[in-house]
Amino acid sequence: MQPKIREALKAITDKPIKYIINTHYHGDHTGGNEVFGRDATIIAQTNVRKRLQTGNKMPGREEPPAPKEALPVVTFDEKVSVWVNGEEIRAVHFPHGHTDGDAVIFFTRSNVVHMGDDFFNGFFPFVDVDSGGSVKGLISDVQNVIDIIPDDVKVIPGHGPLSDKTGLRKFLDVLKGTWNAVDTGRKAGKTLDQLKAEKVLEQWESWGKGFIKTEKWMELLYSEVAK
Repeated sequence: MQPKIREALKAITDKPIKYIINTHYHGDHTGGNEVFGRDATIIAQTNVRKRLQTGNKMPGREEPPAPKEALPVVTFDEKVSVWVNGEEIRAVHFPHGHTDGDAVIFFTRSNVVHMGDDFFNGFFPFVDVDSGGSVKGLISDVQNVIDIIPDDVKVIPGHGPLSDKTGLRKFLDVLKGTWNAVDTGRKAGKTLDQLKAEKVLEQWESWGKGFIKTEKWMELLYSEVAK
């Protein structure tokens, strides 16, 4: 995506890139660090740097530790602000959602929020439990963002088309609805196979057409509610 990003930036300005903010550590969101970070300051939540140093282990793909040039040089635990053109761009850590290093980016004057992979628009999300993520944490994080953003905000997802507060609420409704469906079945003593056979997530089937299929999402939910 690096050439496409450069072309898009040229349509806005010829000035050099000064800052890069990583929303989390996965390679599809930090793969440009090594190229763009040669002349820019890379900023990320503390756990992002730690995980980039040890490597990226996503399902079906294992990446080596990131080179020195790709590592964030400014890290934060809870939040940090970058001021550009008179606008405060605020990165806030929302813990244990997609990973343990997620940051939601608030463009305070432009009225734009970048959710990173705490928002998959139209698809079941990938929740990286091996990297500190959890469905329950994701539900909490998305709810907390909805509670503080204005109604007319533009919302950028980590995957899927540009959205808004209504789209983010719909995503939250899917998270809560699927969680409750699986949790209710388990509390009734049903096994994962029984819930699959009963197709308890059938009404959300259209959300299973992305990277995470419906059965995989049900397995993740069952594993977590069982705890």
